Amino acid sequence: MVTEGMSSIGRGQQTPPCDKKGSKDNAKTRETINEVLSRQGPYPQIVLPPAGGYWMDGVSSCTINIDDEIVACSPASSSSCVRFKLETDDTSHCYRRHFVGREHHDFYAFDGNLGPLVLSMRTETISSQDHFRIMLRTRHGTVHEIVPASALADRPSASRMARLLCDEVTTERFCPVAFPGGTDMILQYDEHVLNDTYKFGVVYQKFGQTTEEEMFGNATMSTAFEEFLTIIGDRVSLKDFEGYRGGLDTQHDHTGSESVYCQFRQREVMFHVSTMLPFTVGDTQQLQRKRHIGNDIVAIIFQEENTPFSPDMIASNFLHAFIVVQPIGAGTDKVRYRVSVSARDDVPFFGPTLPAPSIFRKGQEFRNFLLTKLINAENAAYKSEKFAKLAERTRSSLLDGLYGNLKERAEFYGLPLLESTENMPHSLGLFHSVKKAITGRLVVFLYAHLYSFSSFYLNSCKCFFKKCHVCGSFSV
Repeated sequence: MVTEGMSSIGRGQQTPPCDKKGSKDNAKTRETINEVLSRQGPYPQIVLPPAGGYWMDGVSSCTINIDDEIVACSPASSSSCVRFKLETDDTSHCYRRHFVGREHHDFYAFDGNLGPLVLSMRTETISSQDHFRIMLRTRHGTVHEIVPASALADRPSASRMARLLCDEVTTERFCPVAFPGGTDMILQYDEHVLNDTYKFGVVYQKFGQTTEEEMFGNATMSTAFEEFLTIIGDRVSLKDFEGYRGGLDTQHDHTGSESVYCQFRQREVMFHVSTMLPFTVGDTQQLQRKRHIGNDIVAIIFQEENTPFSPDMIASNFLHAFIVVQPIGAGTDKVRYRVSVSARDDVPFFGPTLPAPSIFRKGQEFRNFLLTKLINAENAAYKSEKFAKLAERTRSSLLDGLYGNLKERAEFYGLPLLESTENMPHSLGLFHSVKKAITGRLVVFLYAHLYSFSSFYLNSCKCFFKKCHVCGSFSV
């Protein structure tokens, strides 16, 4: 079963989140990192917490000569965006892509076991064979499959189609969505998970810094960090900024006067750069900065020099993935960037896959890789236990609302239940029988009940208009 992700969790202004397991684990992590730093370098980019809970990828402590041509990525090319695939849930696109604007039929039902159900089906011919394209929406997610017409044997019905996708369906009573606006209501539900705006943290880490207080306390940025920021986006003035603001203030400069922003593959990205957010003198925690970065789901850690980072350095209930970037040969025309990744254990692996070694030249290819990796990281994080539970509650609530609205609209138009099609004649063949039976019944329903509605409307009008007995016209 394919379940949708979630696009609205953790996007509001909130108080700085914290991980309640807290200080003991962080103290152990600091001890581990300090032990690593006591040895002779080079050091790994990432050191996992002793308590576990995270995975990492691409970590190496090998010394790299900036003259070595070891970068796996080719020079910048227009095809790199295509090669670096965005990993999204295609199910949320299926209804618009395969049903809207084409002949299809929608049904809704309430199942004693599963609750509200919304079914969509259309007939297709693939390689000269008859098939049904079916979508079933439940509180657990949305399933989309193409099944051969023979899978329904000789007893086609909406309930049998639903059971092909979910054998837990028990109800036989499905109502047709045969009224204006039904398709738009279903489309809005399917696409509620689509997201075209993202916000990511960018944290500046100097050599030897092992706590969030030290990293958030960096008041200024280096030339190498500024150069990196030009790769991932454009510096924009926040005052009256009209693009996606990612929770930043665009009226009074309360969250800084500038930030880094970009548009990438029909998506908007706002970065919460630690050194561009307000610095408060005397505040060791720098809550202004943590309020934003601590509520992001993915963050870049930019390491000024070869120094270890641990994913539990920043206490947050929201941060689930980190892309760690370290420059090699900063300040030269041969600058390279080493990249490693860490994420919580329940976040599935996300692409694009890091090359071996994971070293990139500065340029468009690196930018495309990094932005794709960030977006895929957030989409993967939505599948973690914490976010998946929130997504399921959101989905259940929206599906209940969709079912209620469809039922209310059907009652307004007076549409009855769709009778079972199991006993209909088979002389036209299964595939065409289903198509004819369902289409015919919906047309009858529409004509009958639109006629009733029209009569009701005309009779109602007579209460407000007077008819002239000479010319037959109406007046108020």
